[in-house]
Amino acid sequence: MSNSFPPRRGETGRQPGTGTPPPPRTPGDSGLSSVDNALHLLQLIGERRVLRVAEAAEELDVARSTAHRLLTALRARGFVMQDKPNGVYRPGSALNEIGLAAIGRIDIRRVARPILEQLREQTQETVSLLLLEGQNVRFMDCVESPRSVRVGSRTGLMLPAHCTAGGKAILAALPRTELSRRYPDRLLESRTQSSIQTWEQLETELADIRTAGYAVNIEEGEKGISAVGTAVRDLIGAPLAALAVAVPTSRMGNADAARQLAPALEQAQAAITELLRAEL
Repeated sequence: MSNSFPPRRGETGRQPGTGTPPPPRTPGDSGLSSVDNALHLLQLIGERRVLRVAEAAEELDVARSTAHRLLTALRARGFVMQDKPNGVYRPGSALNEIGLAAIGRIDIRRVARPILEQLREQTQETVSLLLLEGQNVRFMDCVESPRSVRVGSRTGLMLPAHCTAGGKAILAALPRTELSRRYPDRLLESRTQSSIQTWEQLETELADIRTAGYAVNIEEGEKGISAVGTAVRDLIGAPLAALAVAVPTSRMGNADAARQLAPALEQAQAAITELLRAEL
């Protein structure tokens, strides 16, 4: 009796979208094939941040029903999530926790410190590293501007996330379900007259931040202080921290002035990500 089997759907000799041939199949290795496909889906989710069933099926070269079954299994384990029924799939808490567990072994302040110093020299302004804690951000490290009129060190300071440039950048990078979990009542604390007052205002600004790639704060947290911030993502794309350049409002009183700092800030963000990758 022959032990050969017809090729299964999806076992076509290549991995769609990669050009890389899959490992050779042997009879009875359907379980291995499913594991390989599930891992491929996790890679896609990590790279793209958003994945539809049709896209998953095309990449794996399987039927949509098979892709849906795999994604459902991953969702049950928390590796992916959906904002709504039949919606797109996004990275889930379990996937983020794996990334954070790896990053947690690294002292991000040590890794980021040289970049903070470089950014300070480049901008001649005060640069901070922030972490999200609940609805607040804590300034974990800071290097002061060399100028006589400058924003002082903020290390140890905690402020509402929606009142800071770095905090808003992190909030904009969170999945919407995580954002809702952190703000169940959607009430926002006001620090100044310029603070964002309503949830609708915050949602509008977060959408703009996602488009621009950086956030701006003009005296929203403290009088006389403005800032530009961007999120630092971990190796699977989840927001890990934020970088912010703080400037006396006398030197940066509007969004046009803030925009000039954005390219240097984004380069520093990319440099920190590369250093984190090298640490692992």
